[in-house]
Amino acid sequence: MTGNFGYAGNILRVDLTSGNITRVLTMDYADRFLGGRGIAAKIYWDEVSPEVKAFDAENRLIFITGPLAGVSPGVSGVRWLVCGKSPTSIPEQFSYSNFGGSWGTELKFAGYDGIIVQGKSEKPVYLSIDDGTVEIRDALALWGKSTTEVQKTLKGELGNQTRVVTTGPAGDNMAVLAILLADNEAAGTGGFGAVMGSKNLKAITVRGSGKVAVAHPEKLRELNKHIIELLPDFSQRTSGSFPDKPPLKNKLEICRGCGLGGCQHIIYEGTNGKKARFACMQSTFYQIRAQRFYGEEDWSEVPFQVAALINEYGIDVNALESMVMWLSRCRQAGILTDESTGIPLSKMGSFEFMETLLQKMSFRDGFGDTLAQGTTKAAALVGNGADKLITDYIIKGEQHAAHNPRFFVTNGILYAMEPRQPIQQIHEISTLFGAWVRWTRKTEGAYVSTEVLRAIAKRFWGSELAVDFSTYEGKALAATITQNREYAKESLILCDRLWPIRSVKDSEDHIGDPSLESRVLSAVTGEEIDEEQLYRIGERVVNLQRAIFAREARGSDTLPEGQFTVPLRFVAGNPESIAPGKDGEIFVNKDAVVDREKFEEMKKEFYQLRGWDAATGLQTKAKLEELELGDVAEDLMQRGLLA
Repeated sequence: MTGNFGYAGNILRVDLTSGNITRVLTMDYADRFLGGRGIAAKIYWDEVSPEVKAFDAENRLIFITGPLAGVSPGVSGVRWLVCGKSPTSIPEQFSYSNFGGSWGTELKFAGYDGIIVQGKSEKPVYLSIDDGTVEIRDALALWGKSTTEVQKTLKGELGNQTRVVTTGPAGDNMAVLAILLADNEAAGTGGFGAVMGSKNLKAITVRGSGKVAVAHPEKLRELNKHIIELLPDFSQRTSGSFPDKPPLKNKLEICRGCGLGGCQHIIYEGTNGKKARFACMQSTFYQIRAQRFYGEEDWSEVPFQVAALINEYGIDVNALESMVMWLSRCRQAGILTDESTGIPLSKMGSFEFMETLLQKMSFRDGFGDTLAQGTTKAAALVGNGADKLITDYIIKGEQHAAHNPRFFVTNGILYAMEPRQPIQQIHEISTLFGAWVRWTRKTEGAYVSTEVLRAIAKRFWGSELAVDFSTYEGKALAATITQNREYAKESLILCDRLWPIRSVKDSEDHIGDPSLESRVLSAVTGEEIDEEQLYRIGERVVNLQRAIFAREARGSDTLPEGQFTVPLRFVAGNPESIAPGKDGEIFVNKDAVVDREKFEEMKKEFYQLRGWDAATGLQTKAKLEELELGDVAEDLMQRGLLA
């Protein structure tokens, strides 16, 4: 990228140790790495040595947007990332977290594409950004406060237009499952709330009055119109399964700058006077346990009360679900008790249980100090076989195995290559598969037939074999294409709810258009780039992250043992476990496990498609130089990390 169209032009650098605030040019990174995940990976590669730990002052917290944030309503390019070394990975390594809402767009309007936070403050502080005025301010009075208290206090002082991203008590006390929470209840996982706490940084506030220039605004308007026409039902989309008993409302939540009508969120207004907003699994993960504990009549408000509390403490609900499952198994095995933990394990499903668990973990009180280190480390510390009770439900970064690779074969490669649950990547095939399941049930309006599914697979993932669930063939190619596209998407950064547009309801063939992302980017920046060129940038970022992992000695590309040995009991939204097989014939794929031998063959094929050494997975100098990563190749060669 040679111009500033689509970019604010500067990235803030904030050194909390010295108090120095400087600026670096975005274009120093954007030419090769575009934005978002790409720029963050490059900053990390340049500045964080392999020896640095997640809670060291020299770790970086990189808040980064993409070239599509703030440019125009319509393209849904409002996402932003936080990247750095994560404490949830074992071993600790580079990771990332993807946010929605309005904070990222506000940062662009304030004149910055990102923020690099380094060092550690001697006392609690927050960072205030008001257009060109950037200050490090005292936050002692905010330390230990809930996310909602912090947001309310800072908005009261700085104005309602101010956007706030903050930690809760869990982050302040460096509990590794701590999240960051921003406006619109935009939550980011990966343990970065704990990293922020380790730096004594409580929050970052931002307010901006600027605009982002677009090279071809008329062309962008035409593309926006076309995108909206392709997706007439976008604003009706929601996720999760919600009961109808509590006082709930559906509300369209619009991330600032989206322009597509917003997404359905659930608004809870409880009898206790609290109001909260939820999406996806925030309010669903505790439903079954609450129903078992309270019975049919009295359970329904509890999951929402619990979800609100999780947000206030600032904890990753995905990882918390895995922890609760482990605690349940430990109690059943007699390894942990109410008395030994100070937590009412016998009342699991109650509000009291969750309130006690969250409080103890967030403030590292008693047994909560053990839990604050995450389920995997806690199990090792508890001993007595507690680690053996983690079987198939934790997969990466303390998170559970959504869109499970035992059923979705391609996702096995995607999980194996990443430091955490790669939700954008694993959504590519699995969410479209859900539309196919609805078609098999003859659901009204369902249109993703077997024929359509196979046609989409050929266009988006290289072959119809990508959706043949009876074979491992074609999956390495599908994983390669998916990674390239999704890394490019997370560099732009585009919303996962919409992009890529794989299927279209009101068209003759129902096949979506994967070229739209590159066309939007071209209109914004003024530099013509086609689909393959955009994927090339994605491939470059894939390889840069691979080099980071090689330098950090992350270990082998594999899956937890339970994925190979424990049969999958349940496929979400598909209890019959049906799947398309050879030539599209439907078959039942119950009790699936990952076939170890076929997985290794698939992984070797993936390495070959990537241009890496097939036996070791090490990168090659030729491939890195081909991707304009000669500087990266030189570093790896000196460390003996090239094939």
